[in-house]
Amino acid sequence: MKIFLDTIGCRLNQAEIENMARQFRSAGHEIVANADSAEMAVVNTCAVTTQAASDSRSKIRNIARAGVEQIIPTGCWTTLQPKEALALPNVLQVVTNDKKDFLVPNVLNLPQETFDIEPIDRTPIPGLHRRTRAFIKVQDGCDNKCTFCVTTIARGESISRPLANVIADINSALAGDSKEIVLTGVHLGSWGQEFNHHLRDLVKAILRETDVKRLRLSSLEPWDLDAGFFSLWEDKRLMPHLHLPLQSGSDSVLKRMLRKTTTDSFRQLVLSARKLIPDVAITTDIIAGFPAETEDEFLQTLDFVNEMQFVGGHVFSYSSRAGTGASRMKGQVKPEVRKKRNHILQESIAESAKSYRQKFIGKKVSVLWESTTEYDEFGWKMEGWSENYLRVSAVASSPRWNEVDKVKLLEIDGEKMKAEII
Repeated sequence: MKIFLDTIGCRLNQAEIENMARQFRSAGHEIVANADSAEMAVVNTCAVTTQAASDSRSKIRNIARAGVEQIIPTGCWTTLQPKEALALPNVLQVVTNDKKDFLVPNVLNLPQETFDIEPIDRTPIPGLHRRTRAFIKVQDGCDNKCTFCVTTIARGESISRPLANVIADINSALAGDSKEIVLTGVHLGSWGQEFNHHLRDLVKAILRETDVKRLRLSSLEPWDLDAGFFSLWEDKRLMPHLHLPLQSGSDSVLKRMLRKTTTDSFRQLVLSARKLIPDVAITTDIIAGFPAETEDEFLQTLDFVNEMQFVGGHVFSYSSRAGTGASRMKGQVKPEVRKKRNHILQESIAESAKSYRQKFIGKKVSVLWESTTEYDEFGWKMEGWSENYLRVSAVASSPRWNEVDKVKLLEIDGEKMKAEII
């Protein structure tokens, strides 16, 4: 059977869809690049914002219009709105998050233990998911109660995957020629809390027990870390990039969000990271226009974002999500005000990101090539990521997808940097 896979949202969704691809392939089915050539489709949906939920519905409708008669939505939006998902055209069944890990064997009427799972090879999922990095799910769910977040409702309580399972997945990815491993989870920093371990124990075990060449961590809540955590980066296989969600630079807004951090503790954490990890790239998430956010609170956030000099980040206009504490708060900020504040914050982060890139002109970095397109008679156009998460482009004489090259950075090109391969 020809199966089309699609996903919206976070890296965890990407990790899950890659695992489904392995399972379908191991059962003898073909993963195809386009919905119009598929007999079945699986869509891993998202609900983090109203736009993500809308995108999830649109993808399902578009797949139905392409002629796929069996569509199986799963993921966060499907979990929160199962009846609405089931009512969409050509939806065969819905699979909520708590049953997602068994989606493939259940759909194929096969027992889980029959799977002889292939390595996570770097023959990418056809279509939109041409990734070189292997996203490894190590944790799911979240016990935090941030008032804006619907993911906690959709994903449930925090649960860690056993160390042995994570190591096995990483070794499988390496056997499939993965050059970089990315650890993912809803609340990655909570890994191991059920068995009295910490994320640092997982990282140390991976570095000790596998031959990983590049290891990257996805989003980390600042309260899960201390200054000593950054000493792990003495091992150069850990990529010097940290994504630390701030959400607001105003202590009063952070309190309404029920975030377990303050601007001062966040500042100290960033200073520690920059002291112990040379040239570390720190990215973040910010919410613009949280309920009752005053102009003064917004300016506090803007000042703090300017102070932190983030290398990049996602700025979200606050999106009210049913069932969350923030949706019931008084003082909802007008959409046009949210949009204006969003734009100002994006401009601030874009400026600090440009300043960071400027420092690397003339320097040499290693780049893992993630996309390859035929250029002209001179060769192939390559794009990929440096260790510190700079987006880099270069021209090569041959396609070097999933290869790591040393390059010299030449100039800034918008949000990317042009380079020459050494």
